[in-house]
Amino acid sequence: MKKNRFLTILTYLFLGFWALVVLFPFYWMVLTSVKDYAAYNAEYIPRFFTLSPTLQNYADAFTTVPLGRYLLNTLIFTVITTALMLIVITLAAFAFARLHFAGRDLAFTLFLALMMIPNELVVITNFTTITNLELRNTFTGLILPSVTSVFYIYLLRENFAQVPDELYYAAKVDGTSDLRYLRRVLLPICRPTLVTITILKIIECWNSYVWPRLITDDADYYLVSNGIQEIRENGFGRANIPAMMAAVVVISLPLVLLFLLFRKQIMSGVARGGTKG
Repeated sequence: MKKNRFLTILTYLFLGFWALVVLFPFYWMVLTSVKDYAAYNAEYIPRFFTLSPTLQNYADAFTTVPLGRYLLNTLIFTVITTALMLIVITLAAFAFARLHFAGRDLAFTLFLALMMIPNELVVITNFTTITNLELRNTFTGLILPSVTSVFYIYLLRENFAQVPDELYYAAKVDGTSDLRYLRRVLLPICRPTLVTITILKIIECWNSYVWPRLITDDADYYLVSNGIQEIRENGFGRANIPAMMAAVVVISLPLVLLFLLFRKQIMSGVARGGTKG
């Protein structure tokens, strides 16, 4: 008993220490964002607290640079991309899981093989295609390459495959169409996985950097991830770190809240989708 208790205490101490290590950068980011610019520059030795917090840096984040526009662009990009992707991957996963057609398994295997292709090659191909279609500096050019995902199709297909075949056959006997069966039976059963995919896709879109940076050079279409670089170069300057940290806090807050609210659904959805039987 004493040995087990000691191991439990040691485990919690280690987890607590590691949690502090992981959370410290976030604490430092928030702390820096509420420090006065002059006070921050006067600190020869960094301080882990402040006695005179200020919100002026947050006001500067919205007035010095068009941070509100960056947030709106990112919201539009995230909502439309996620909605279109859910439609595409749901229909594809249903086809691979329930429909029977010649070469289905071979097609699915080749489809999974796409995950082995380096992302850099895909980016180059997409960039050439979007440029040739004259869709640079448009929301269409930003959104189109992100409306599907091999991994999410695989995850949802495995989830659909766990639903007993008897339900599908019974629905077909009753004259239910495939789309109606998908909408009324599969989607409600697999809701945790769909919620997980939705949250993960939102996080992916919000953090997207490389593709928006390549396909847009017009500030009117910048996302928040690209806006951070714009803030550093043409907004506050390299010296005003507190104002930059305030902008980063504003950009990071929606994702932090999203993860805290749906962390259980994310974990259960991934576990459910990756376990068969």
